Amino acid sequence: MMVTKIARRKMQNHLFTGLMVYPYSVDRHCDMIISGTFIWFPLNLAQDIAHDHDIESEDWHIAIEALCEVLPSLEPVIVYFPDSSQWLSRAVPKSNRGEFIQKVDKMFDQLTGPVVMICGQNMPAAVSKDKDKEPPTLMFQNLTRLSSLPSSLKRWLKVQNDSRPSDISKIFTNSFIVPLPEEGEQLRVFNNQIEEDRKIIISRHNLVELHKVLEENELSCVELMHVKSDGVVLTKQKAAKVIGWARSHYLSSTVLPSIEGDRLTIPRESLDLAIERLKEQVTKSKNLSQNLKNLAKDEYERNFISSVVPPDEIGVKFDDIGALEDVKRTLDELVALPMRRPELFSHGNLLRPCKGVLLFGPPGTGKTLLAKALATEAGANFISITGSTLTSKWFGDAEKLTKALFSFASRLAPVIIFVDEVDSLLGARGGALEHEATRKMRNEFMAAWDGLRSKENQRILILGATNRPFDLDDAVIRRLPRRIYVGLPDAENRKKILKILLAKENLESDFKFDELANATEGYSGSDLKNLCIASAYRPVQELLEEEKKGRVSSNSTHLRPLVLDDFIQAKAKVSPSVSHNATSMNELRKWNEQYGEDGSRTKSPFGFGN
Repeated sequence: MMVTKIARRKMQNHLFTGLMVYPYSVDRHCDMIISGTFIWFPLNLAQDIAHDHDIESEDWHIAIEALCEVLPSLEPVIVYFPDSSQWLSRAVPKSNRGEFIQKVDKMFDQLTGPVVMICGQNMPAAVSKDKDKEPPTLMFQNLTRLSSLPSSLKRWLKVQNDSRPSDISKIFTNSFIVPLPEEGEQLRVFNNQIEEDRKIIISRHNLVELHKVLEENELSCVELMHVKSDGVVLTKQKAAKVIGWARSHYLSSTVLPSIEGDRLTIPRESLDLAIERLKEQVTKSKNLSQNLKNLAKDEYERNFISSVVPPDEIGVKFDDIGALEDVKRTLDELVALPMRRPELFSHGNLLRPCKGVLLFGPPGTGKTLLAKALATEAGANFISITGSTLTSKWFGDAEKLTKALFSFASRLAPVIIFVDEVDSLLGARGGALEHEATRKMRNEFMAAWDGLRSKENQRILILGATNRPFDLDDAVIRRLPRRIYVGLPDAENRKKILKILLAKENLESDFKFDELANATEGYSGSDLKNLCIASAYRPVQELLEEEKKGRVSSNSTHLRPLVLDDFIQAKAKVSPSVSHNATSMNELRKWNEQYGEDGSRTKSPFGFGN
């Protein structure tokens, strides 16, 4: 009993601070001013109190009881419960709802004086094409107190049937139908209010997402509530992008950044600028999407719209790729430079830009990542296709899709068409199991590819990637004059990759990158990433073990720094995915010797003459 009294007292105190109380309310529908007090009862009021350990399972019952005790001091008063379906479902479990309804009904019956309880209820079934359906309603308690309502409102008032399925109707026994405005000034005002509500909801959502990202990165913003985030809906990824831009802007524009405690404090102005930058990016993306729809001439070309990625949305640069410096330099000269400076390659025939590049090597060495970074560096649109992109169950559609790909790309130039696992799409022809439709599609692809060469001003590149170049058709190899081997990184390159992967991680102060790089012989870039992920779990596992033993609080999120031993132990779980002496590796090295960019070609010379 003592706990209940304390809870009620706390609830009463909270009511005066948590409820939205207005001195009067204007009803525009009937042009009537109701004098007195209007109270908006928020749905989360009792939930906020429930975090107090003195409150037990009857927090909603106590909230209603406390409300009934304070109402006499506010008379005349109108109390509004926003949404009955949410209110009742949050108030009490369905199994105990009948008892709860009886208690609340009894408390409401004991109220005297000018007190009116109103409960709103949204009715999704009303939003239908059937105009005979009932629109959303307001439910009233103590209907007899509304006898003075004008006849224009009484025609919408009716006694609630006992057969109504809603539990809340047992408390609010009378319903008042509120129809949506159909035309004129009322409709304009209603639409404006809906638009304002939409902006408020989006703004609150955006602030929550920004706050989450700030907390995750141990940052703060004193004026976060005043940040102007209207006009854009922030996802977690977009919020992280905004915070990153804001932090970079602030650190680059100030000499002495503000730090409170251990947290960098980002000013509101930097966040506003970052959000404006995001808005411009979103607008540009929408415009591009619309432009792509206009560029596509038929249904076949429209199939590739979703595969187009603008260069500023790829999010990968050469600097984000550890190692492979020679490969990046070669790609920059062959592809990025001609696309950035086409005027330098407009003279004569020998400087015509390359139209085909093949990246080959063992799995996990960064071929796909290089392709994305190349598109960013070249400022070119990026279209990624696979074998399934150009196949169809309808006979003849594969050739039409292939033609559409190149015609669409010609209007989208500069563009890089990236063919991942190119051997599956353009493998050797003439096999016994080759389907006629597949052969026709390959023939059409290579015919359209050759068509590019007759248009010197078109900046289109076919970039293929594979770990089985020896399965490619000979005609495809001819059309890929530059064939670059992307092999496993050596110790120095592994060190560069590890530094990029661990740049944002909490490491011990004297972390030995050289020792870790030497210990990971045979690991590809993908293997190194998997190794780092497995290592990062070790501090988490240790913290959970400490929690089980009761040595640390279960709410603790402080993790120790990563040490070299974490990676050494993780090596037992994450091993190299490719063996140096594997058959596939030997075949790759042999193919590189014969056809690759830096092969000696001494074993199998080819070309004109002997």
